[in-house]
Amino acid sequence: MRKFLIDTDTASDDAVAMCMALKHPDVDVVGFTVVAGNVPLDQAVQNALYTVELCGADTPVYVGADRPMLRDLGTAQDVHGEDGMGDIGLPLTGRTPAEGWAPQVIIDTIRANPGEITLVPIGPLTNVAIALLMAPDIAEKVERVVVMGGTGETGPGNISPTAEFNFWVDPEAVRVVLRSGMPLEFVGWDVSIKSAVVTNERQEHLRTLGPLGNFAIDIQATLQGYAWEETRLAGPDFPDPIAMAHAIDPAPATTEHLGVDIAIGSEPMRGTIIVDHYGFAQIPKNVHVVAHYPEAHFFSMLYDLLGD
Repeated sequence: MRKFLIDTDTASDDAVAMCMALKHPDVDVVGFTVVAGNVPLDQAVQNALYTVELCGADTPVYVGADRPMLRDLGTAQDVHGEDGMGDIGLPLTGRTPAEGWAPQVIIDTIRANPGEITLVPIGPLTNVAIALLMAPDIAEKVERVVVMGGTGETGPGNISPTAEFNFWVDPEAVRVVLRSGMPLEFVGWDVSIKSAVVTNERQEHLRTLGPLGNFAIDIQATLQGYAWEETRLAGPDFPDPIAMAHAIDPAPATTEHLGVDIAIGSEPMRGTIIVDHYGFAQIPKNVHVVAHYPEAHFFSMLYDLLGD
C-alpha cells in the first residue's frame, strides 16, 4: 500500500478529501498533520479528529502551526462556517490529538520511510516549510508532494483577484517549499472550478451513497451559499478532494513541468503564483503544474470512495 501523510487545515472540503484517502483500499494514511488556515488551529484539529472517527479509522492527528510564519492568520470562516464544517451542529469538541508536533512528525515520517511517503498538503504550507527549514534533507527523501494551492493556469483567485487562499495565507512558506527541491505537483483552484463543481444533480447522487455521501454535502452548507453569491458557481467546488484524487491517481491528469515562484509582498499580489510558462523569467523548473484533471474521472472516484 502507498503511504500518505496529509497536512490539513480541516474544513468542509478538506474533510471530504480525508474521507477519500481513508477509504481508498490501496492507501495507508500514516497520519494527519494539522495547520491553521480555514479555521483556527484548535478547531481544525477537532474537525480532523471528528472526520477520522466518522470514517471508523484510528489514524493519528497531530497539532502543528497555529499561525503563518511571518503574518497574522487570516481564516476562511466566512466561506466554510465558524466551525469550518458548515455550522450544522456537529459535535466538534473534546477529542484528543496524538502526541507530537506536526513539523517534527513530517520530518520523522519521511526519514523513517525514505522514498515511500506521498505528502499531501491541502492547507497553508506552514508545517511543511517549518519541517524543511529544520531538516532540508527530507526534500530528497519524499516520493511525491501533491499540493492543493495556487491557480496554475489562468486564475482567477478565490481570496483576491489572482491568489488562491492556501497560498495567500502563508506565501513565505510557499516560497520555502518552492525552493526546497521537493518533487512538487500543484493542483490549483483553477482545476477545481473546471472539474470539481458539485452541482445539484451531483449532490443528490452523493446523498444516495450513505452516511459519508450525506456528510460530504451537509458540511458544505456555508460554502453552498458562498458559491452562489460570490464565486457564482453551480454549487460548491471541491479543491482539496480533486487534489487528493490526483494524489491517488495522477494518470488522467494533464500536467506541465514549469518554473514557479510566488509574490510575497502586500496586496493586491500577495500569494499570487508566478508560473513561467514561456521561460521569460528563467525560473528553474520546480513544479509539475496540473492544468486539467478529468471531471468524469474525479466524480467516479469520489462516488466509489464515499459509497457504502
